[in-house]
Parts: sequence; C-alpha cells; structure tokens
Amino acid sequence: MEGFVDETIIEVSSGHGGAGSVSFRREKYVPFGGPDGGDGGRGGDVVFQVKENLKTLAHLRMRRTFHAQNGQPGQGERRFGKDGESVFVTVPPGTLIKRKETGELLHDFSEDAEPQWVFLTGGRGGQGNWHFRTSRHQVPKHAQPGLSGASASLQIELNIIADLGFVGFPNAGKSTLLSLLTNATPKIAAYPFTTKIPNLGVMRIFDQDVVLADIPGILEGASQGLGLGLQFLKHISRTKGLVFLIDLSEEEYALSFATLLEELREFSAVLATKPRVVLGSKTDLDEDGTRLEALKASLPGETVLGISSFARERLDDVRRVFLQLAEKEAVL
Repeated sequence: MEGFVDETIIEVSSGHGGAGSVSFRREKYVPFGGPDGGDGGRGGDVVFQVKENLKTLAHLRMRRTFHAQNGQPGQGERRFGKDGESVFVTVPPGTLIKRKETGELLHDFSEDAEPQWVFLTGGRGGQGNWHFRTSRHQVPKHAQPGLSGASASLQIELNIIADLGFVGFPNAGKSTLLSLLTNATPKIAAYPFTTKIPNLGVMRIFDQDVVLADIPGILEGASQGLGLGLQFLKHISRTKGLVFLIDLSEEEYALSFATLLEELREFSAVLATKPRVVLGSKTDLDEDGTRLEALKASLPGETVLGISSFARERLDDVRRVFLQLAEKEAVL
C-alpha cells in the first residue's frame, strides 16, 4: 500500500498527579517550624492535534502507545512539583477518533474546525501537608496522593476530505487530470493501478478553492472487496459531488458508467445519488468524436463533457462545472 494507512488502534493515557509533600520547616533558630510540604504537580494531558501536511495514519501504526508525563511530587519549603508534559498525537485532517471497545465516535476532525482537542486530562496533584495545618492540629503528618490519570484504547480512522471525488476504472486518466487542474503531483504511468493511495489537489478558480480527490481505480466487484476499490470507496463518502471518468479509448467504454454507478450503489445508496458529472476522457484518441457523442446519447439527463488531458482541451469548461458541483448547484 506504499505507506498509506487509514485505520489503526492506539493506546493513550494521561499522567498521574504528583503526591503532596509531608515536610516541616527546619531552621537553626526555629526548632518547632510548621508544616511546609508543597503540592504535587498535575499530570500531563493527551492532546490530539491536526497537521495539515499529514495524509496518512502510518506514523501511528509505527508508534501505538502514547503516555503523558506524571506530575512531580511536591517538596519542602512549599515548593510545588513540576507539572507533567502533555503528549501530542498528530493526525491528518478528516480523522475520526472512536472508542475501540464500543465504536463510539468521540471526535470528528472533519466537522471540528479547531485543530486541537484535549481528550484526557492529567490527574490533579495532591496537596502538601501545609494545607492541613489548623490551630488544633499544627503538625499534620499527612498529605494527599496525586489523582490517577486515565487510559483508553482508541480506533483511529481517516476519511479523506474533498469537495469532489474522481471515480473511474484504472488508467482512465484521473491522475493526469488532477495534475493539470491542481497543484498535486500524483504518480502517472500507462498501466493500471498507478495510484495506490488517494491523492488530493486544490483547484483555484474565480478566487475559490475546490479540493479534488483522485481515488484509486475501481474494479467491477469493488463493493464486495475486489481490487483496491473497497478500501477507498469510503473516502468519497463525504464529497459534495462525483466526477466519473470514462476512457473513450476502451472498447467497453459505453458500459463503464453503469458499472461504476452500480458499484457505488452497492457500497452506499446515498453515494450513488450525489451530484455528478461524466467526463469522456482521451478525446484525442476519438478523432471523429463518434464515441463521445454515443456516450452522451446513452446517458440522457447526465452532464457529459469530453476532455483530452493530453491535448489540454476543454479544461476551462471542466473547471467551471467542477465549481458548480462543489457549490451543490442543481443545474449544471
């Protein structure tokens, strides 16, 4: 999978609070000094933090346990123990945090605009014996222990966030189109499954940004687990619209759209009803245009455009339609 990881399990725990100190003031000319035990430090937190440059959860598979530091114990002369350092778990945008045992969704970083979330707080430090002095009890010989931190087993999942998702069979031209429309630099070659991981790019048009996702090619039967498709179908579940790329150079091009749509419907009925546009790709190989016209005739009611990434034809038309899709306009 070339390093792409979209699910993993990790163990996290916040730090324990430090114990309060039992101490008494001892000076040369103060033989009966009072209590001066300081408080223990607070345990560190478990904090999840979004990093925009992260695109996978591979780093979490390499390190599965995250422990915040414990607070330090208090000391004499009313010196407080040092607070434990928090542990930061970095995740890509679109990460879902779930409780492993129940599947309960704890936090969704695709819904929350805040880049940071404190999941577990550290234990409070115990109070030193200085706090327990009274007029009747001037020599308290006890202090509080620190409170324990908390632990949890978490299922971490990644949903790629994009406005539009490209759908097509392997080698339909999705990666090439993405590279022409955006700042992305996906691996491109003339053989199936060049794309092994989802690629994201940002298309800028009319002072607006549209995020495009090139999803690895779908094979017939992907919704049942064939090929790479099933592993990535979920990554287009949150897109506003879909772009179907139909390779006009393929002999079975006329059947491609129906097959792709059925795979989406098998995976999710909602996914199959998203706003969409159909692009007949590689029009430079359809010299007389008969295949593009036949594709349009076979799909009444669908928006169908022809495009040649090789010749860079109709890219402006495609950009405008993509913007309309991203804005969820009903009429293209």
